[in-house]
Amino acid sequence: MPDRVEIFDTTLRDGEQSPGASMNVAEKLEMAAQLERLNVDTMEAGFPVASEQEFEGVRKVAAMITNCKVAALARAVKGDIECAARALEPAKKPVLHTFIATSDIHLEHKLRMTRQQVLDRTGEAVALAKSLVERVEFSAEDATRSDWDYLTEVVKTAISAGADVINLPDTVGYTTPGEIEEMFRYIIAKVNAPAHVVFSSHNHNDLGLAVANALAAVRGGARQVECTVNGIGERAGNTSLEEVVMAFKIRNNVYPYFTNVVTEEIYKSSRMLSNITGLVVPYNKPIVGRNAFAHEAGIHQHGVIASRITYEIMTPESVGRSRSELVLGKHSGKHGLAKKCEELGFKLTETELSTLYQKFIALADRKKEVFEDDLRVLIASMRDESFVTYHLEEVTTAGHNPAMAMVKLRKGDQEIIQTAIGDGPVDAACQALEEAIGFSGKLEEFHIRAATPGKDALGEAHVSVRIEGTLYNGTGASTDIIEAAVRAYLNALNKYLAIRSTK
Repeated sequence: MPDRVEIFDTTLRDGEQSPGASMNVAEKLEMAAQLERLNVDTMEAGFPVASEQEFEGVRKVAAMITNCKVAALARAVKGDIECAARALEPAKKPVLHTFIATSDIHLEHKLRMTRQQVLDRTGEAVALAKSLVERVEFSAEDATRSDWDYLTEVVKTAISAGADVINLPDTVGYTTPGEIEEMFRYIIAKVNAPAHVVFSSHNHNDLGLAVANALAAVRGGARQVECTVNGIGERAGNTSLEEVVMAFKIRNNVYPYFTNVVTEEIYKSSRMLSNITGLVVPYNKPIVGRNAFAHEAGIHQHGVIASRITYEIMTPESVGRSRSELVLGKHSGKHGLAKKCEELGFKLTETELSTLYQKFIALADRKKEVFEDDLRVLIASMRDESFVTYHLEEVTTAGHNPAMAMVKLRKGDQEIIQTAIGDGPVDAACQALEEAIGFSGKLEEFHIRAATPGKDALGEAHVSVRIEGTLYNGTGASTDIIEAAVRAYLNALNKYLAIRSTK
């Protein structure tokens, strides 16, 4: 059996079904282009019958992509299949993916069909799809809760009708690694399919086992894994593409399989998807999370400084990240602090390092994390206590598009009032800040969250602002989210001024 595992990416279809993750046509095209750079084998572009926009999105992706196969989903219904085939007409390598449920739970409560009716529908649907598109994938929805002998009959029927790929999904994330490996072995042995037929695994993450189940399915004989970037998808999500691919690469002695994925494009794909959907990647997400290559504990930092292999099983560069990060927090030691100062271009004496460490610990006790620009400000303040920062006295806004904002700042005894017009209230207020202070930055990241519960929650804003090539992080809090954003932006600008004053 071949050792290569094909990657079927369904970010644009199942991933987009994640609440809040819907994409317009332009965004689908942008993400599809990145998936092609990632070099997935197949990308599922959508469910064409769902809407005119979905049909148009699938058709445009199909026309644009040249190297990867492009799939479209259809229920085992004549209208769905014909619609999917029309959407795939421009595709260089089309795949029509049709499905029907096979578990008794779904037959009774959803389909209200008998087993024989599902068998008949399977054969008819696959045969129709095969007459319209060269490559057909058939999915037995809720396969892992289906009777195995009945599932075998369904799979045989689909293959006889022309299916090239047989997908056995764990639709509700119910199975376990041992069960799914045994299921694939059983079905594959009973079916005795022609050599060209590929068995595929599609797992949901309701019990947090999607990746483990995908790896187990491959051991059981599956040679295609259906997954999504960042693991997004219905409910708790799908199998995470990056985790499966890197598991094969890093633990090849245990999982002796390979994919054609360009792993150096993984992080870029993750960031792009997060930016498009607005779904923030959890900090502790394996491979692509902010903390995946970050070290705060002093012991870990000391080890990584000596040799990265002590605490890293893969290099950040292997997934397209620039470097490991020494995160500065209350658990950090002097070794990590000294290394970070060196990376930032500061050469400190032992006395200066000891003084800085005391200031750093005091700040780390008040903050969860000390950023690089916080460290720069600490060093600046240690060397020159003379700089004065701007304080926000008041911010008011009116209108939306365009919006007008007025900010009142105080610098020592000086009061500064400035107004500006922008695309929205936050943009207008930040422009007013820049005009009041006399320089501008480029806002690269902006996040806001409720720091306290309730309708009168305190909003906490976090921004990253690039000024003269350097990134400055700012935070601000207020019950007014516009004011919180302005305070965060001003915090970043003040950091820049503090550092500039010592140069």
